[in-house]
Amino acid sequence: MQKIPVRIVDFHVHLFPDKMFDAIWDFFAKGYQWNVIHRLYYRECIEYLRERGVEKIVYSNYAHRAGIASGLNEWNLKILDDNPDLYCFAAYHPGDANALEYAEKILKHPRVLGFKMQLLVQRFFPHDERLFPMYDLVADRGKRILFHVGTGPVGNEYVGLEHFKKLLLRYPELSANVAHMGALEYQGFMDLLDDHPGVYLDTAYSFFRDMQGKGGFDLGNEPLEKHKDRILYGSDFPNLILPRESEMETLLAYELSPEFYEKVFYENGMNLISSIVENSKME
Repeated sequence: MQKIPVRIVDFHVHLFPDKMFDAIWDFFAKGYQWNVIHRLYYRECIEYLRERGVEKIVYSNYAHRAGIASGLNEWNLKILDDNPDLYCFAAYHPGDANALEYAEKILKHPRVLGFKMQLLVQRFFPHDERLFPMYDLVADRGKRILFHVGTGPVGNEYVGLEHFKKLLLRYPELSANVAHMGALEYQGFMDLLDDHPGVYLDTAYSFFRDMQGKGGFDLGNEPLEKHKDRILYGSDFPNLILPRESEMETLLAYELSPEFYEKVFYENGMNLISSIVENSKME
């Protein structure tokens, strides 16, 4: 079996201020009966991942309601200044009066890669017209959006493939990462890669050994090999209810090509980071 790569870019990590982490973990426990096994605050998360070969950490957070994005983003800027090997998908909420003005400010930071849309929690559609000016701004700056837009592991009326396809009708060249391989609509999101070159998928939460056959990725090796240039490794750390290593072990047990593992665990992430940072320098 293949070995875990020595060099890793983790493109799906969550970092929040400590009190927000506490609130999120309590909500998971009460709302979903999910007991997070890595209850580590942000400094501990960074240290944990670095000790396990993660060379670049791409983290995100999100504004679950209006009025908190600017505070979160001031925190993000401090984290980035303190950790030069970290990159961020920042918070955005279209209900903020100064949302676009603040978005323009934070996108000037070269290691802010774009914004995170957690549509399940934020409770608006990806094709909400209030988001269009932000999408235009992100495209103009050569950056990306990280979407939680799939129906897994739980869903509501704001997520799903059809909503994302409606957005792509307006923005067919959208530069976007779709979290969790588009779970649970894996086939539909994989099919989008053929016609939308700006769309990537990340592996977070899709390959746990205990979820194989129970909502985990179920399309086999062929589409993974076909789209190995458009898949990014992501762990969802630390918000995990199963061990982080389980997903890696499942992927390695598929015995995909060496090129797949090199690209997914490292090269694809580094190439995206490099292109975004270079675009920032050109402004």
